[in-house]
Amino acid sequence: MPPLLREWWLILFGLITLYFPTYYALATGLWRSDDQAHGPIVLMVVIYLFWQKRYQLFPSNGEGKTSPIPGWILMVFGLLSYIVGRSQDILMLDIGSQILVLAAILLITRGMPALKEMWFPLFFILFMIPLPGIFLDAITMPMKIAVSYVAEFVLYWAGYPIGRSGVILHIGQYQLLVADACAGMHTLISLEALGLLYLNMVKHDSLFRNISLAILIIPLSFTANVIRVMVLTLVTYYFGDEAGQGFVHGYASIVLFIVALALIMGVDSLL
Repeated sequence: MPPLLREWWLILFGLITLYFPTYYALATGLWRSDDQAHGPIVLMVVIYLFWQKRYQLFPSNGEGKTSPIPGWILMVFGLLSYIVGRSQDILMLDIGSQILVLAAILLITRGMPALKEMWFPLFFILFMIPLPGIFLDAITMPMKIAVSYVAEFVLYWAGYPIGRSGVILHIGQYQLLVADACAGMHTLISLEALGLLYLNMVKHDSLFRNISLAILIIPLSFTANVIRVMVLTLVTYYFGDEAGQGFVHGYASIVLFIVALALIMGVDSLL
């Protein structure tokens, strides 16, 4: 058995036992919806990020000290959050408790240096936490209106016969509803996660470059959403409603992420 697995198998067994009900509920429920379809991908990324830094979990050979007191305090809060979240079906507490529990384990076993090394995988878990419905409703509608407005403005400027009623675009004889999945908060969160993952992987030394790109990810994500809506609108205009709402619409999300990644890489190169 590898040394790392030999030392950590009991901890891993405990974590799997503790959070299996959580992920089973997510896999059979929330993650089947279009809004939260990014959840499994985020989980795989988190596992990869931890695996990438797995050597930080080896014994420190006397370098540095563990932090048992803050670690156990964090563990208590994490377990309380898990108990309340699991028993009351509050996903924010249920899923979010992982961050506290994992951070506590790192402090207890390896100390603050290991926690500093693992901060990004722990932070990335946040993208699995569903936001409250009230917050989503308050943000999603203005976003959809903004995306619809910009798409209409650009296409009208390009000479297309297009109009808009709220979040419904009228082009030629067709009507297209800009739905939550096309320009909602969940899409923005997914694209923000993609941008931050890109930043973590390229590891620029310039603090200004990192902060600037992290801030610019939000307008870049919005731009990618506008391009997605425009593409679907043009496909519908030229090839009919069946084409726009069929195969092309199903693969529009892939196009969205490709466009977003291209925009992020382009702006990164300019910076």
